[in-house]
Amino acid sequence: MKYTLTEKQTALLQQISESDSALSVSSESSMTTWALKTRGLIKTDGYGSSEVAVITADGRYYLKHGRHPRQEQEERQRLQQDPEQAALAPSGGSELIARLGDGDGTVTVPDPGPQTRARWRNAYYDALHHCHIPAGRKLRFTGRQSGDCTFTLVDEEAERTAQPASLPVIEVPDSLDRPHPLVRATQKVLGRAKDIIDTRGRAKVIPLHITRPNAERALRIMHALLTEAESRGYAVDSHTDLADGEAVHRLAVIIGGTAFSLTLTERTSKVPHEPTPKELRTRARSPWIRIPKYDYELNGRLSLDAHTFGTRWPASSSHADGARWTLESRLGRFLRDLEDGAKEIEHRQQEQTRRETEALRQWYAVIVQARRRQIDTARDDALTGQLQRWRRAAEIRAFTEAVRDRRGETVSAAEQDWLRWAEEHASAIDPLSAPLLAPRDPPADRFTFRELVRGDLYAHPWPFDDEGNWVLPEDEPTDQTPRSGPDQG
Repeated sequence: MKYTLTEKQTALLQQISESDSALSVSSESSMTTWALKTRGLIKTDGYGSSEVAVITADGRYYLKHGRHPRQEQEERQRLQQDPEQAALAPSGGSELIARLGDGDGTVTVPDPGPQTRARWRNAYYDALHHCHIPAGRKLRFTGRQSGDCTFTLVDEEAERTAQPASLPVIEVPDSLDRPHPLVRATQKVLGRAKDIIDTRGRAKVIPLHITRPNAERALRIMHALLTEAESRGYAVDSHTDLADGEAVHRLAVIIGGTAFSLTLTERTSKVPHEPTPKELRTRARSPWIRIPKYDYELNGRLSLDAHTFGTRWPASSSHADGARWTLESRLGRFLRDLEDGAKEIEHRQQEQTRRETEALRQWYAVIVQARRRQIDTARDDALTGQLQRWRRAAEIRAFTEAVRDRRGETVSAAEQDWLRWAEEHASAIDPLSAPLLAPRDPPADRFTFRELVRGDLYAHPWPFDDEGNWVLPEDEPTDQTPRSGPDQG
């Protein structure tokens, strides 16, 4: 448990201790109250706005000594066990290396006492000074003065192999002898601008927002970056889109199908605003008008920013001049960030495509199964009708036979006509009187499927034509697609 308190927790504990009775705790202090309660420094009763708290003996001890009494107990226990634990420490460097070799290469001693810590520390220095460390290995030690002592035997070669490869340095030229085409186009646009250069709204140039003294440096940086990007096989293009009916011009670096929009700007610093005479006169006439307190001035520190566009997965990178580095030294890291972002977006696109393909496959499988049920139901109804007609015909024939057997020669002419018609009718309805054919399959449209399939029937292209034939062979589920049965004519 963490025994130390924050200033807010200490203030609330002091407030509770000074109260003559149980102190009502506001709902805004519920987390602070909970922290004091879990440490056993206060007791509470009630809930929400009716919660009250009183201080405990441990809480008064903390306010008096600045430490939790359990810390005192644990410290005494640690010191009491120190001699016993010190006796278990390695006697020298060779024993320490042996223990590291017997395990997984790491030994941790949880917050040892002074004697125990000293014994382990002496074993570490003995291993260093008397060459007990195996060749190709390095011994690391943390916790020399406080906290847990951790000893780790590291394989230097494996550690170097596991480290990421160093970033390639992008060299920025001292002068622009043969500038990149976009740099050359930007140079022509700059013209004789004296103070602020802003090309962010122009086509076929590099988007800049800088002061004039930084123009030459900014162009050299962009020349180095764009040249390196093209040498790695990436496309560099001045891109123009329409947004809300207006043209938006971008300088794009396209990596693996992902386009990053680049902008080079100069950062600003907040400085106190000096009111102009005009502002003072306006304020005198209209006291409610506010004069800004600060101005934001370009400070000479360049910043290179990139963000994706035309994709559902945003990615960005930003590097600028710092107190200990320049933007030129960060170009390799900047380009690597773009490459990593492009790889991540490509991975997400592939994963999205896989999910969409699987969803499409499952949707078509559901439609196919529904179509099979629809055809089976229609054929079952047709077969049931044939059975009913066959039984009906058999019953009619049995009836006419029974009439003739009973009446014999006494059957009248009228009865003969009726029996003859009944036998003709039996032959007409008997399905065995003609070759048996499967019925025509029912129509396969979204309207007829509304009772068979739950869900959006318009989520994907419909796979059947009006006659129920599959019309998407490239998406056809194997061995599942029902075919239309023969026409019953």
